[in-house]
Amino acid sequence: MVRPALVLPPYPDERWELAKQMGVTDAVIHPLEIGDDKTQWTYDELRGLQNYLEGADLRFSVLEGSVPISDRIRLGLEGRDEDIEVFKEFLRHCGDLGIPVVCYDWMAGVRWARTEAHNELRGGSLATGYDNAKMQGGPAVEAAAKSHEDVFEALAYFLEEVVPVAEEAGVKLGLHPDDPPREELRGVPRVVTSVENYDRILDVYDSEYNGVTFCQGNFAAMGADIPEAIRHFGGKINFVHFRDVDGDADRFVETWHDEGPTDMHAAMEAYVEWVDDDVPIRPDHVPTMAGEDNSNPGYHTKGRLWAIGYMRGLLDSLE
Repeated sequence: MVRPALVLPPYPDERWELAKQMGVTDAVIHPLEIGDDKTQWTYDELRGLQNYLEGADLRFSVLEGSVPISDRIRLGLEGRDEDIEVFKEFLRHCGDLGIPVVCYDWMAGVRWARTEAHNELRGGSLATGYDNAKMQGGPAVEAAAKSHEDVFEALAYFLEEVVPVAEEAGVKLGLHPDDPPREELRGVPRVVTSVENYDRILDVYDSEYNGVTFCQGNFAAMGADIPEAIRHFGGKINFVHFRDVDGDADRFVETWHDEGPTDMHAAMEAYVEWVDDDVPIRPDHVPTMAGEDNSNPGYHTKGRLWAIGYMRGLLDSLE
């Protein structure tokens, strides 16, 4: 059974209260989504945040995005071993504090990419989108010198080093798909782009702690059958991003959760039947609604609260 969660800031504001008023007590901490570039956490910072959340009756369920993985690690460059040791210590801190899931990605050189922020949906709401034609040009990206096999081998090396530490710490890893899930972006090779590639990655180190962040929008852009992919990965899904897109990896627009091409009821049914208990599921990339300034497209509050209600309705229909 999945459990609804929300991205919350690492400091108390009205979003903490709104989450609890929606009946959501699982907090996903992702500073990158709220305008912060923090990637390094000391033990004391994590302890302070854990204490603050617990005091507010919130559960620190996932630390996402803001994790210490450098491009030296992702590209297998000199100095990666020192950086991997930093990540191992980070996992131990998370384990000591009872933070159960860490969501990470393997996008080197060019990160998460959107080219549009003003696609108009129903009622004048606004959604983000991606058009690969708009990503062309610009200076060469250093990471483009690497091959797909180089990037995969760097990921395999990382997993062989860190998954045993994750097991000891009791912290499950959830690898997020490349976003967009293209074979390359600005010439930089990408490897987390298909169900088949995920199978190869999971086979590197077979463990429930080497798992998937199942971001529905990216799997949809891959062309995957969403309910079938959920059944395929099953207990290897450690975290879920509930969203949808209209289009493919070359060109897509985010959608309202109830207006995209994916059968969301069938997707939720697959989570309920095939995914382990206690897996957090959060709404992602929501439309900007009336009264919001679109300064942080995809992550304003009203759309996320709407999505939680929609997700709860789907879950209730299955119970």
